[in-house]
Amino acid sequence: MKSNRRNFLKLSSLTGISLAGSNMAALATSSGLEEEFGLKAEHFNMSGFAAPKLETVRIGFIGLGNRGPGAVVRMSKIDGVDIKGLCDLRVNKTNAAMKLLEKTPHRPQLYTGNENEWKKMCERKDIDLIYIATPWSLHTPMAVFAMNQGKHVCIEVPAANTIDECWQLVETSERTRKHCMILENCCYDFFELLTLNMARQGFFGEIVHTEGAYIHDLLQDNFEKEKYWNMWRLKENFRNGSLYPTHGLGPVAQILNINRGDKMDYLVSVSSNDFSMAPLAKELAAQDDFYKPYANKTFRGNLNTTSIKTAKGKTINIQHDVSSTRPYSRIHLVSGTKGAAQKYPLPGRIASSHQNWLNEDELKLLQEKYEPAIVKRVGEMAKQVGGHGGMDFLMDWRTIDCLRNGLPLDIDVYDAATWSAVAPLSEWSVANRSNSINVPDFTRGSWKTNKPVDILLEKGGNTKVVLV
Repeated sequence: MKSNRRNFLKLSSLTGISLAGSNMAALATSSGLEEEFGLKAEHFNMSGFAAPKLETVRIGFIGLGNRGPGAVVRMSKIDGVDIKGLCDLRVNKTNAAMKLLEKTPHRPQLYTGNENEWKKMCERKDIDLIYIATPWSLHTPMAVFAMNQGKHVCIEVPAANTIDECWQLVETSERTRKHCMILENCCYDFFELLTLNMARQGFFGEIVHTEGAYIHDLLQDNFEKEKYWNMWRLKENFRNGSLYPTHGLGPVAQILNINRGDKMDYLVSVSSNDFSMAPLAKELAAQDDFYKPYANKTFRGNLNTTSIKTAKGKTINIQHDVSSTRPYSRIHLVSGTKGAAQKYPLPGRIASSHQNWLNEDELKLLQEKYEPAIVKRVGEMAKQVGGHGGMDFLMDWRTIDCLRNGLPLDIDVYDAATWSAVAPLSEWSVANRSNSINVPDFTRGSWKTNKPVDILLEKGGNTKVVLV
């Protein structure tokens, strides 16, 4: 959790060396030095920031393995988008993505065959947005480089792997005034949007507790030779914590107005032992020499549970399990003083008393009353285009609509940093007998006055969908 620059800051403060520049002072907040030494951080607040309108959003994609091709197809169906570049280290991946655009007007340039080709695409003057869907370790370096080249960025989850990387994203976005959005598609799922609107309208009363999860049996997938480039996804599981928290965390963080009226204060995390990954690695190594490097590795525990306390006394519980034989679940739970909602098992349920869940007819009436404008506007088209039932398309369409209308994005760099920070913080807690650890305030106090996110389409909404 330590970094050289934070050690330098502390040493500089202790020895009386003056710290020049607001950016250096801003770094102090990440290690608690602002409070300890009285340093004040000055920063440009990206929460609620609206970049100048873009009549056409010109996009370059990096990473065309698993998530990237779907994003290319979805973006090709949105009016006001021009796909300028496709980049992947593997030639076959860029060629395959190009074929997906054959029946569209998009004719992007291909960047491939060299590990630095992505930089050439980022340096182009005729690209506005870089869409990053690469292995996790590349997310922050690519996003920082792209923002420094004057590009907005959208980053697949998680946006960062370390606290230092989280601060890099925040500082670069603030300095360049370029959007840095984590592509948390679950914030745009239909039930999650419904409960967000209901929370905004006070249906649940005061929100007291929320839960989220990513429970998805990926045991065999993680060991497949061709599934992930250079087995990168399997290697991420050498870490032990809540490694992929944002699918469950993002939607409830928005409901709790995290970074916009409340903030995460501290967390504790506990992991079970590993009962699946190491045994499978040894079994595969006995059959195939390819797996021998993994036979004696220590893998993450099957189930991680991370509990977060907010500054206003609310609680969040996040679970992560990708190696147990369990049905898929994201556990979206909202509990308030007047009502509750829960999804998984499906379908989603809502209650207005402790006695029972509302019946099907009552639930339908609530859905009609609280259906968000974004769902009314684009929901059916999103289902036609697809992407996890339509939520991927809602996310992409809404992002483009905001950029074209000069509106703040629903998910900003502070969300990207805070949600992603849960992974490395949970690793520390697990490694330290589940002791608590503070969650950095990446807004540097601006959470107290930042306004709640407008994901419900109060403004904008005029971007057309082209269903080819």
